[in-house]
Amino acid sequence: MSTSSLYSRKNPFLAPVTVNQRLTAEGTKKETRHFEISLEGSHLTYEVGDSLGVFPSNDPELVETILNKLEFSGEEEVPAPDGAIVPLKRALLHHYILTEPSKQLLEAVAAKDSSAAFLKEMLNPNVRTELDRYLWGRDVLDPLLEFESVRFAPEEFVKVLRKLQPRLYSIASSQKYHPSSVHLTVAVVRYESYNRSRKGVCTTFLSDRAQTVPVFVHSAKHFHIPEDPEASLIMVGPGTGVAPFRAFLQERKATGARGRNWLFFGEQYADSDFFYQEEFEAFQSDGVLTCLHTAFSRDQDYKIYVQHRMLENAEEIYAWLEAGAYFYVCGDAARMAKDVDTALHSIVAKVGNKTVEEAKEYIEALKKAKRYRRDVY
Repeated sequence: MSTSSLYSRKNPFLAPVTVNQRLTAEGTKKETRHFEISLEGSHLTYEVGDSLGVFPSNDPELVETILNKLEFSGEEEVPAPDGAIVPLKRALLHHYILTEPSKQLLEAVAAKDSSAAFLKEMLNPNVRTELDRYLWGRDVLDPLLEFESVRFAPEEFVKVLRKLQPRLYSIASSQKYHPSSVHLTVAVVRYESYNRSRKGVCTTFLSDRAQTVPVFVHSAKHFHIPEDPEASLIMVGPGTGVAPFRAFLQERKATGARGRNWLFFGEQYADSDFFYQEEFEAFQSDGVLTCLHTAFSRDQDYKIYVQHRMLENAEEIYAWLEAGAYFYVCGDAARMAKDVDTALHSIVAKVGNKTVEEAKEYIEALKKAKRYRRDVY
């Protein structure tokens, strides 16, 4: 077995967190952080465009509250998802999802308390929207608080929970630029719901508690940069979607690639949310970053997003595409990526003097040639 294959999803490397730095200004509502994680001694390798898998642990405060509510000590022995017998507290900390009630938990609560019968009705696939509405902002503790008479035996309780899964984060560094570490750009999730504070499982694990993290590399070959160092790249990455493009620019600088690079970045406010501003401006000065266009949505009376900046530069974008440029998008799938795709179709149709159908065929040809690449979530 080669050293590079010693660590994987099934056998993650326990990596030290060496840098945990806030990118957004103090006092702002948004909290985005930059992490540097040491890979020293792991022999793990990654390509720009890949993701880092992180195994989180649950919030100890939430675990304690659940144990107290169910009147468990935490020392009770229960099966982990892999069948190993572990103390209940450890199982809840490391092995089971606590931030979203499973269907099995709702069914069990409904069976134990007649006033919770409506929960079983919501599990009908025909009323999925009602279930989604009920689940939003609720965790495993909520139904236990709502239906106070419900009790579980320890083993019975973990059997109605789902397995805690690793989170994948776009890698924000090039290993050619940072040989012994991997960087992440993470938006920390915190909000209020049903009179309780809620926390993102992995984002607050990283930001608040992690000194070492179990990690593995997840290859994303569909999102790697082209082998041709002369190829031009157009990169659209608002918010934390900019992470892989920081890595792309580091890689192109480290390898001396001469292809042009164009970055579209967006956030809310230039003063507080311009992630990696100094680094990107240095790449501009070095000639690595050919064009940088930003869209800060709240800095004026009307909203400006990355797709608006694309439309403002329609002729040049089309010229780059005609010259063989690769087009990359990273970030929110539900809205941003769709809006960017719509803008791209509009640019091709307008500047290329094409019908809607011809523009669609042009974009499909880009995808087929693997020149339109997306990493959306």
